[in-house]
Amino acid sequence: MTGPYELITMGRLGVDLYPLQTGVPLARVETFGRFLGGSAANVAVAAARLGRRTALISRTGDDPFGGYLHDALRDFGVDDRWVTPVAAYPTPLTFCEIHPPDDFPLYFYRRPKAPDLEIHTDELDLDAVRAARVFWMTGTGLSEEPSRTATLAALEARGGRGTTVFDLDWRPVFWGDAGAAAARPLYAAALAHATVAVGNVDECEVATGEREPYAAARALLAAGVELAVVKQGPRGVLAVHRDGTTAEVPPVRVEVLNGLGAGDAFGGALCHGLLAGWELERAVRFANAAGAVVASRLACSAAMPTHDEVTDLLDRSAERDRPAERDRSAETDRSVEMDGSAENEGSP
Repeated sequence: MTGPYELITMGRLGVDLYPLQTGVPLARVETFGRFLGGSAANVAVAAARLGRRTALISRTGDDPFGGYLHDALRDFGVDDRWVTPVAAYPTPLTFCEIHPPDDFPLYFYRRPKAPDLEIHTDELDLDAVRAARVFWMTGTGLSEEPSRTATLAALEARGGRGTTVFDLDWRPVFWGDAGAAAARPLYAAALAHATVAVGNVDECEVATGEREPYAAARALLAAGVELAVVKQGPRGVLAVHRDGTTAEVPPVRVEVLNGLGAGDAFGGALCHGLLAGWELERAVRFANAAGAVVASRLACSAAMPTHDEVTDLLDRSAERDRPAERDRSAETDRSVEMDGSAENEGSP
C-alpha cells in the first residue's frame, strides 16, 4: 500500500511484563505475560486494529527484546520502518501490579536512558510526518534530549496540516527533580503546534495550571488547539471544540480487570473517529467504549479491540441503560402528575 499514512505516532516503546495473577504484590508474582507496550506504540496498534494504516517513530535496544517488538509491531499491522536500534541502551521494561478495579502501580525500567528518547531530528522522515493525516506525539517525548528537539521539529514540520494530537502523557518519574515547572513551557510550545490535546485532569493541570475540566479545556483551546479532550475517570470524558461544539460522555460500565492501556485504546479509537469525520459526540463515545473494552482485559496492546467489539459493547451498554431511562421517565411522569394535582388543589 502506498500514499500517506493515516496515523503516525512518535514516542514510547518497550516491553510490558504483566502479572498473570491479580491482587498479588509484585514480589509474590510467579508468572508474567510479555506484551508490546509504550503509549505511542499502543495508540498505533489500537488504530491499526480498527483498520487504519499506521506507523511508529521510536527506538529500541539492540537486543532480543528489541527484536520481539519489531515482530509484534508487524503482527499488529504497524509499520516499523522508523523503529531503529540504539546499541548503548537496553530495550525498556515495564512491570505492574494488578489490583482491580483502580489500583495498577507501574514500575518503569528505563535507565540509564530509554532508547525512545534517542530519536534525532536528522533521522526523521519529515515528508512522511507532514503527509500523515494524523500525527500523534506524547509529553514523555519532551522530557529529554534529543527526543525533545526532534519532537518539536516534527510538530513544526506539520505546519498546520491535517490533525496533530498532543497526548499530554504526564509521567513525573521521567522528569526527575525538575517536575512540572520544567514541563510546562515545553508543553506550551507543543500545544502551539497541535490541533488536538488529550489528557486527564492531572495532565491538564501540568499543561495549563487548570484542573477543573471546563476550565482546563478552555485553557487548552487558548493555548492553540482546536479540540480539547479531558478524561475524567469515573465521570467520563469532556470534549470541547473551538467552534463551540461540546460533548460530555459518561463512562461505559464494565468489570475492570486492568485499567492500564485503556487510555491508549481511547487515543487510537479517537483518531479512528476523527479520520472517519464523525461528529464529536460519536467519536468520543466510540473512543470511550474502546477504552472500556481494554480495561476489561489483562493486556494493553494485545487487548486493543476491533470495530465490531467496540460497537457490540456500545449496543450492550445502551440496552442495559434502557430500563434505567424508562424508570427515570416514569418517575418524571409521576412527578408531573403529582405537581399538577397539588397545583389544582391549591387553586381558588
